[in-house]
Amino acid sequence: MASVSDTLTDPLLGRVIDGRYEVRERVAAGGMATVYLAFDRRLERDVALKVMHRHLEIDPNSKEIVARFRREAKAAARLTHPGIVRVYDQGVDEDVSYLTMEFVDGENLRERMAHEGTLSLGESLTTLDHVLDALASAHRQGLVHQDVKPENVLIDTEGRPRVADFGLARAVTEVTSTTSGTILGTVAYLGPELITQGVSDARTDVYAAGVLLYEMITGRQPHTGATAIQVATMHVHEDIPAASSVVPWLPPEIDELVATLTARDPDGRPADASAALALVRQTRSLLDDPTLDRRADPPSGAIATVDDPDATAVLRPAASGSTVALPIGLGHRFPTVGTELEPLPDEDPEAKEPQRSDRRAGWWIAAIVVAFLVLGGGGLWWYNSIGPGAYTTVPPVDGETLENAQALVEGAGLVAEVEEAYYDEVPEGFVASTDPNAQQRVANGSTVTLSVSLGPRMETVPDVVGGARDAAEATLTDLGFPLGEVTTTYSDTVPAGEVMSVTPAAGETVILHSTEIVLEVSAGPEPIVVPDVTGMSLKDAQAELAKDNLDVTVATERTDEARKGEVFRQSPEAGADAFRTGAITITVSDGPPLVTVDDYVGLGVDAAEKAAKADGLKVTLYSKWPWSTKNSIVDQSLVPGAQVEKNTSIVLIYN
Repeated sequence: MASVSDTLTDPLLGRVIDGRYEVRERVAAGGMATVYLAFDRRLERDVALKVMHRHLEIDPNSKEIVARFRREAKAAARLTHPGIVRVYDQGVDEDVSYLTMEFVDGENLRERMAHEGTLSLGESLTTLDHVLDALASAHRQGLVHQDVKPENVLIDTEGRPRVADFGLARAVTEVTSTTSGTILGTVAYLGPELITQGVSDARTDVYAAGVLLYEMITGRQPHTGATAIQVATMHVHEDIPAASSVVPWLPPEIDELVATLTARDPDGRPADASAALALVRQTRSLLDDPTLDRRADPPSGAIATVDDPDATAVLRPAASGSTVALPIGLGHRFPTVGTELEPLPDEDPEAKEPQRSDRRAGWWIAAIVVAFLVLGGGGLWWYNSIGPGAYTTVPPVDGETLENAQALVEGAGLVAEVEEAYYDEVPEGFVASTDPNAQQRVANGSTVTLSVSLGPRMETVPDVVGGARDAAEATLTDLGFPLGEVTTTYSDTVPAGEVMSVTPAAGETVILHSTEIVLEVSAGPEPIVVPDVTGMSLKDAQAELAKDNLDVTVATERTDEARKGEVFRQSPEAGADAFRTGAITITVSDGPPLVTVDDYVGLGVDAAEKAAKADGLKVTLYSKWPWSTKNSIVDQSLVPGAQVEKNTSIVLIYN
């Protein structure tokens, strides 16, 4: 959700556009439009909402820009390639002209290059492969992107490049110069024909893709200058320099690929992105894996540009990724960068300086030559013995193979000494560092120690499952493994403090120094509160206690407090603190207590009835004769001396 301060500075935040798109966050802003993260209430999904700047809509000189913005949805909607960001909708809501696009969660290529410095050769070619594959889909439908740059290459969370912003795309046959007399684009990537004539076709996108490849590999743009005009003029009059002039280890195939993609004459480039893609894949097939895995050192200085994302004036400098407006024919109206001025003519071409004749001049010349020879010889001795010539500079050999590094060091008049060490990030057999460091001045003949990588140190994860935590940690530490945060898990079967699992799994071979080992240690049985099972049947009580895996002991006892088979006592009592798998005893009723039947024969009826009830029996009186006088008990239904449950019925028979 947008904060109050954001809402005050940007009234669109929190607004629902066209009754459907809820604006939630400002993502980016450019020369033509601002992009927001919005929520599509109808389809319940996040979308990217691109809103044209209001001043462009009301400016009568910007009608073509407005039309181009609204054409973007129609042009991009025709493109359904998985490598192209999809456009969903376009419309106008009061003062807002907008279009909605697929929201790609991730970063753009400019941001990736900013924190990586340079990309490996393999990753650079793979990224270009994805970009050209997407552009090829557009070119087949007669559309030119015309603004290919790192800001318009989005990298999703799966690492897949996606081409975005066909805001400058138009049918190939449409020429910009027939409308506004200006061109829109990012100056660092504009093709020469677009600058000089205002005409673009599929080959213009190929040129920009070649510049993109150069920048990914070297970490810098091929042409830079203080102003957009200077950079544009260099694109018209100067070839893109060879990438190997910046990164010496690059193979000639890469220089040839960049030169072909960025030929100043469009006829010298591949006809479209499909042809360029075939050339990229052919070049990649000629390179081995170690070369593809290498990356150039990031440039020591940043590109000299001025951040001006809304630049439209011709003479203002622009940031490396900014879209600017330039007049068509720029290359013909301004001189080539570096052109020298013609010399001024003499004021009097006929005038000549009179010759001076002096015989002593020869002697003076001879004396000067001798003096120079003497001084030069002494200076040469001083320079090579104690002066600057007695020292040399350690050449930069980081990232070179051992063979190449030794040749470079010895070629500088130094002695190469080799030591080997493990490095996680440096491939085996390549130099990781030198002592002294590169560019350091040392005396001729000094020893330079080359630290050569053995690759990452690999180690097999030991089996510490089943052992005590302290012992497991000691074992891993002795081997050099970094320990991650220990996780604890309750267990009914594993004693507290014992290792239950290890990640990575035991037996896996991993990089030693950069692989954290995470131990899962048992915390023993989980604490519980003892449930109340009194009043339950034995079966139900056992089922309830089994939920906590308690060890149940069953006892029986006769009682008149509960029905037979019902639990009437438990230990520990309900609500007590305990642990899973702990012991519990439950007492189950075995029925009422037993009583002994007495001999009631011969007793008077009233006395016998009273005695039987006192013994816990339920009495029924009975006589065989209707004329009985109830004198005494003559018989009884229960045998005297028998033990029966309390409240058992007895029939007393009288005469």
